[in-house]
Amino acid sequence: MSDTQSDGRRPVFAAERRQRILELVRANGAVSLRELAQAVRSSEVTVRRDLRALESEGLLNRHHGGATLPGELSRETGYAHKVSLESAEKAAIADLAAALVEDGDAIVIGPGTTTQEFARRLTRHSELAVVTNSLLVAQVLAGSPRIEVMMTGGTLRGSILALVGSAAEHSLAGLRVRRAFISGNGLTAERGLSTPNMQVAGVDRALAAAAEEVVVLADHTKIGVDTMVQTVAPDRIDHLVTDDAAPREVLDDLSARGVRLHVAQF
Repeated sequence: MSDTQSDGRRPVFAAERRQRILELVRANGAVSLRELAQAVRSSEVTVRRDLRALESEGLLNRHHGGATLPGELSRETGYAHKVSLESAEKAAIADLAAALVEDGDAIVIGPGTTTQEFARRLTRHSELAVVTNSLLVAQVLAGSPRIEVMMTGGTLRGSILALVGSAAEHSLAGLRVRRAFISGNGLTAERGLSTPNMQVAGVDRALAAAAEEVVVLADHTKIGVDTMVQTVAPDRIDHLVTDDAAPREVLDDLSARGVRLHVAQF
């Protein structure tokens, strides 16, 4: 089996293509379908077939948005790797999410590179009160005199540059804000938002519990992905802000459960 290249290069045989796919997943831990298709110069349909074959051999885990290594369900991607992924999508998602914030709002913001991008869009607002456990979010907002930033307590989790643990959860108890803006490692219609780490999950739950509405910011690589610890059940998610490469069937299932979709177009 081979695919003829549109640019006139020699055909790439399935075995060679699948080896390249496996190398990419091993190097990165998680790779989107779009990235894989571009890297091996094949269609997404062809790459999906390759992923099915590799999954049947136990070499990777396949999901709607791409592939991960076996065991990635309990593996947390570090900040340095996250920041390089899907940057255009994250920026578009951040732009769309910022429209859900009004001057005078009180909000909470969770950790993540997408929420960091979102925070950058808030600096033009005034009279905002922001509670966060993310060092990155706090740093972005630190120079905005019209935004009051409050940080939770807690123990620093270096991989995501955020505060976690019981002190972080307790500092959020009794808080009531308009909206929570949170991310995660995976989002499915069946389980909602999830993350590989129990301490991170505990604080995410506390952030969600503090808000009247929960807004999830997730690019297409996280849609249809399920990780170890559930943080926010699908019936507790009010808004999802994502990009137009997200699998349509998952978005339709979430919409049927009452989640309001905000899809960034490219």
